[in-house]
Amino acid sequence: MTGNDLAVLGFLIFVVVLLGGVAALIYLGIKKLMANRTSSTSGSEASPSHRPPLKESLTVRSIVIGVLALLMLIPLAMVGDMVRERHRLYNSVLTDIAGIWGTQQTFKGPILVVPYTEKTLVQETVKDEKTGEETTTSQAVFQNFSAVVLPKGLSIEVELQEQLRHRGIYKSLVYAAELQVQGHFEPPDLSSISENLHRTDWDKAYLVVSISDTRAINEVSALTWNGQPQSLAPGTRLTDLLGSGFHAPVKMLPPDGAPYNFHLSLSVNGSQGFRFAPFGEDTQVQMTSSWPHPSFQGSALPAHYETHEAGFEATWSIPHLARNYPQLFAYPKRTFELDEFLAGVDLFEPVFLYSKVTRAVKYGLLFVGLTFLVFLIFELVYSLRLHFVQYGLIGIALTLFYLTLLSFAEHINFFRAYVLASAVSIGMITCYTGAVIRSWQRTAVVAALLTTLYTLLFSLLQLEDYALLMGTVLLLIIVAVLMILTRNLRSDA
Repeated sequence: MTGNDLAVLGFLIFVVVLLGGVAALIYLGIKKLMANRTSSTSGSEASPSHRPPLKESLTVRSIVIGVLALLMLIPLAMVGDMVRERHRLYNSVLTDIAGIWGTQQTFKGPILVVPYTEKTLVQETVKDEKTGEETTTSQAVFQNFSAVVLPKGLSIEVELQEQLRHRGIYKSLVYAAELQVQGHFEPPDLSSISENLHRTDWDKAYLVVSISDTRAINEVSALTWNGQPQSLAPGTRLTDLLGSGFHAPVKMLPPDGAPYNFHLSLSVNGSQGFRFAPFGEDTQVQMTSSWPHPSFQGSALPAHYETHEAGFEATWSIPHLARNYPQLFAYPKRTFELDEFLAGVDLFEPVFLYSKVTRAVKYGLLFVGLTFLVFLIFELVYSLRLHFVQYGLIGIALTLFYLTLLSFAEHINFFRAYVLASAVSIGMITCYTGAVIRSWQRTAVVAALLTTLYTLLFSLLQLEDYALLMGTVLLLIIVAVLMILTRNLRSDA
């Protein structure tokens, strides 16, 4: 069995034991209540004119307590708004840090650009107005284009080194990426893209690499082209096609059939995720990181990957047939959307602070209702009468737990924040209940119930994949238990 399966099994056992105890408590309470009613009914037979107001009191109090429980949705909604506001502030901080450190990086390239000229003969017929004779002349029209050549083979090795950047009480997950890019180009046959090829400017060819956020480039080694280092210059010179990046003039002679090999080392900063475009006819990508929670994104998932506590390793093998643009085309005569096929990974933060608190708030009304139900049973069993204001204060204390949890969790880890917030809430409600009902034995029951509920909530928050299922099962079991225990209640009781 996996760790998740064991957690689910343990959770189910815990729920069964919990509901068994609650069901026994409710059953004993109702049994004692029915016994009291039986003795009261026997006394009333001797005095038919006396009718105890229990039914009316129970009905009215149940309705009012139910309305009070629903009114607790107002402070719960206010707490939910506060969580969303803090989440927006957190996202704005992440955006600011990413703007300085580096945004999500997309690597595209390299591509080889070879300028060439087309010559087209345009015939023009001129008619002499006096003689009426027509003369046909030919004029040569020259147009400049660029042949965009994608690599025959492309290999990319990426190492993502995650870091945490702090601003105030917030921290942002970022990374530094080390790239090793190598491959080769086949000599292009420009006659396949131009029927009017006049001249090819091999000496003006250049290599282009696109990086989405060039401000975050740390270091770029000199590009080696056929073993010879080449100097780099900013800009892609093809902004409409590739966006931002850099280029390097390369030395090319008229093709003799030999491939052109290249190698490039690059270091860039980024955040959230990393993407790449599979420009090679055969693209091989290997990505490693010490971050243990990858979320693979894009048009292609890795062919193989492994995740473990020390990080993850992933490899992609993508053929050129998977995308919709060719290996060689004329620009700007033809243009393609080179961003249509991207793949990569996001550095995923599993169930982080604000999503946990938001999920906890969604169980708020259930907790208030169960707590109010226990106090109502105490009223029936022990002939107590809590003031409606006391119900309201207990409900507000229950809702303040979530605000306390949010406040603590922004400064310390979530587990310790949860323990402290639940201890404050349980302690406050327990002391108040003891002062109201003046019985520490009954107060201990309330404390045990609250402790169980908060333990149950924490278990639900930890079951990231099964939280909805377990929460639904819990609700169904609670409703079923209440239906069984109240099956003998009669309106004329």
